[in-house]
Amino acid sequence: MTVARASDMVLTPMGLRFAGRTFPCSIGRGGIRSDKREGDGATPRGIHGIVGMLYRPDRMAQPADWALPIRPGDLWSDDPRHEDYNLMVRAPYPYSHEKLRRADPLYDLILITDWNWPRATRGHGSAIFIHQRRRAGYPTEGCVALRRDHLQWIASRLRHGCRLIVA
Repeated sequence: MTVARASDMVLTPMGLRFAGRTFPCSIGRGGIRSDKREGDGATPRGIHGIVGMLYRPDRMAQPADWALPIRPGDLWSDDPRHEDYNLMVRAPYPYSHEKLRRADPLYDLILITDWNWPRATRGHGSAIFIHQRRRAGYPTEGCVALRRDHLQWIASRLRHGCRLIVA
């Protein structure tokens, strides 16, 4: 049994619990799974370290001193056949990827988990981010998504060693 630390984010049936508050959130369209696979749309069960924070400097102020800007051309490889699978890459990149600098606000602020990272097992699913939701009740492709103001509140309070616990 996992014991949550005060600095952890814990996914509960009521939402994402952090710092004494619970925030409504969305999870993957495939539910929560212990056997996560690429393309299943599931949020992986487990304890996931928060290993990075990215933000759009043209859309918001730096949310924490350790957050890095998302630049034009920043991508995330989601091609399990390529050696850069589940890593941040730069354009031009001819393999399957996600653009991190999107036209919509979903990735204006991203918390990166250590799911299948930094040494990815091919086919076990690429990045699990915590990012802004589209709208209430709309599922993700496996990530955890929050209202923008809630995500910013959390990001400004995250410290080294924080984890996302998905039970």
